Amino acid sequence: LRPQWGMNRPTKLSAQQSYPLFTADATRAIEQLASACLPNHTLMQRAGLAAAQWTLALAPHAQHIWVACGPGNNGGDGFETALMLHRLGKKVSITWTEHAQNAGPPARRQAADASASLQRALAAGLEISGSPPAHFDVAIDALLGLGASLTPERAGTALVHQWLERMHNSGAPVLALDLPSGLDADTGNSGLLLPSSSQTAGQAPAARYTLSFLTLKPGLFTAQGRDLAGQVWLADLAVSLPQEVPPCAWLLGADRVSPLSRHGAAQASHKGSFGDVAVLGGDKGMGGAAVLAGCAALHAGAGRVFVSLLTNAFEPLDMQQPELMFRSPDALDFKRQVLVCGCGGGQAVRAHLPGALSSARKAVLDADALNAIANDTQLQTQLIARHGRGYATVLTPHPLEAARLLQCSVQMVQANRLSAAQALADRFTCVVVLKGSGSVIAAPGLKPLINQSGNALLATAGTGDVLAGMVGAALAIGHTAWEAAASAVFSHGRLADMWTQRWPGDILTASALARRAGA
Repeated sequence: LRPQWGMNRPTKLSAQQSYPLFTADATRAIEQLASACLPNHTLMQRAGLAAAQWTLALAPHAQHIWVACGPGNNGGDGFETALMLHRLGKKVSITWTEHAQNAGPPARRQAADASASLQRALAAGLEISGSPPAHFDVAIDALLGLGASLTPERAGTALVHQWLERMHNSGAPVLALDLPSGLDADTGNSGLLLPSSSQTAGQAPAARYTLSFLTLKPGLFTAQGRDLAGQVWLADLAVSLPQEVPPCAWLLGADRVSPLSRHGAAQASHKGSFGDVAVLGGDKGMGGAAVLAGCAALHAGAGRVFVSLLTNAFEPLDMQQPELMFRSPDALDFKRQVLVCGCGGGQAVRAHLPGALSSARKAVLDADALNAIANDTQLQTQLIARHGRGYATVLTPHPLEAARLLQCSVQMVQANRLSAAQALADRFTCVVVLKGSGSVIAAPGLKPLINQSGNALLATAGTGDVLAGMVGAALAIGHTAWEAAASAVFSHGRLADMWTQRWPGDILTASALARRAGA
């Protein structure tokens, strides 16, 4: 394990780059390997220095900084950070849960490193308080770290909740050390309610930042993690990652994405060079879902797009998108076309699935197609058999559809999104996109990906249909199922990120998203 002495400064994550993600257990193993090569207390001192540098970079004009420390090593990181900020001339107020609860002699109750940092802070003249300051410019959350949870039975939980509420309702930036307190590093779940529920009317939510030490953890990027962590930075503490501790997943960036465009294609290309997509869905009252998927496939680069609406009264032409070609289900050729099936399909899609699953060499299954499969063991058998025939399949469930396929509750899916996505991929031997905050892409034998692009603008009807169409286009262009899923998911989220930059305050609709699918 080789120290990298020039890399202790925190770095902001880039959407252009993918990053390895490590579980809590793996991070502890890396910490132990690093500590064995370094003098005692080195990593905590590096963490404090990195956190102080990061604080000054984010809030250079802040004069009064509140550092809230907990009982473990995360609290020790807080003491070390407070000491460094004090030496840099900042006014620092430290609160400590153990002091507030009159928990007894601190040095005997703490781990050695945390105790050493506390003593260093006290020796420098800093004082420990049992209550937060009345006013502060920045709050640093060093209350609970890796492995700690905000459960009611845990001693001190009420006090931690009280201090966190004080931070997040103050309007001042909140900087979390390693993890936001109470966030599960592996799953992204937390015992903390999201702050928007307690915001004063008209008050903007406090800016949130997290400085992750040594490694990036998957829980920072999925489930509640993205909301609680805010903008994530990494301080590797000048430690290189050991090969004997592998990542559990990857944070998906642009470097792992194949563009959904025709840039660089041969001049002699024709529409057949970019494949055909056939969209099967749109039962009565839901025709728009299938049209959205078709429109997205068209704009994402497919050569031709056919739409087959399952309602009897289908419209043979979409005047807003006349390039779409409407056909009856019997006129589709699944052997030569990439099938996107289920968008708005209702109950009617069930009758078409046996033939589609047996003949479509490349398929994206979404929405009602997934619901039908979840309720039919014969369809499940057909789906599993596709892998043995060399067919490419991508499932795009949201959490409820995933729960139906796994025959469990939505809560169980959301309790561990990485595990749920992998379970689906392994069960049905295909690529799975578990949609949601931090969409997870999984496949048998591969490390899962957690998507880092996208925002809440995607939480509107029809954006899932757009994603299905984009995956279909990527398959038609020639990407593998894994590449198609990763590229479409990242591009789909990036479009929403671009929207917030170009048209801030404007609502993003699914139709607008579909028209920009190839951007």
